[in-house]
Amino acid sequence: MSEFPKQFDALLDKYTELLIGDTSPEKKEMVTQYALYSFVAKQMPALVKHWNSLYPDGKEEMKKIIGEIKELNEAHREEMNRKKKDE
Repeated sequence: MSEFPKQFDALLDKYTELLIGDTSPEKKEMVTQYALYSFVAKQMPALVKHWNSLYPDGKEEMKKIIGEIKELNEAHREEMNRKKKDE
C-alpha cells in the first residue's frame, strides 16, 4: 500500500499547526475545508459563486470557518511572537 496518504496527512497536520497551532481532528477538517474552498475560489471563481448561490447556508458556514481560522491564526502568531521575545 502506498505511503502517500500518511505523507499527505503529515503535510496537512504541519500546515494546520503552523496556521493555527492546533492539530485536533476538528481543526484539521476545518483547515482542509478552508484550503480547498480558497483554492477553488481562486481557480474557478464562477463555480464558487454558483455554489454560494445554491447553498447560502453553506456559504455562511464557510464565512464562519474563514473568520475562525483568521482569529486562530492571529492569536497563534501573537503567541509565537511573544515566545520569541521572551527567549
